[in-house]
Amino acid sequence: MTSRAEFRRSAILAAALVLLAAFNTSPARADRCDDIAAQLKSHIDGLKVGITAANVIYLSHPQAKELSLGCRGRNYSNELYAKAERKPKPEFFELVANAGAIVFTIPKPDVLRGATRCIKRMGLLRGDNVKMRFRRLDMECTRTKTDAAIAISRGRDE
Repeated sequence: MTSRAEFRRSAILAAALVLLAAFNTSPARADRCDDIAAQLKSHIDGLKVGITAANVIYLSHPQAKELSLGCRGRNYSNELYAKAERKPKPEFFELVANAGAIVFTIPKPDVLRGATRCIKRMGLLRGDNVKMRFRRLDMECTRTKTDAAIAISRGRDE
């Protein structure tokens, strides 16, 4: 007959083995932000994925001076930031539309329309900083003497 001490020892050993197996069999999950960056790289020609720092993945493309993808900030779930010359070319708008459609899962023509509308609103009457909301996306366009930039984000509650 087995004693209580042996039974407890074997029960504790069995529980420890079950916990160890549960932790070892859990699959390694990539970050959602890394998944989005991989999708961007596979769908947009010429896009290169750079380093990741503080929930921001830096990207590069010939049509943009700066390009980055931000994930899970305090006020937003995803953010796409792009910078170009003061008067962006249509290829820049296509890049922003392609990336925005993938990141925010909305149709490409909607992102294209919102981005062009935001950039074109900057000027003498509205100034060099324009904030607007288009199709549940927050868009902020800024420009300096040499650059124009757009930041597209979606709030955390949407």
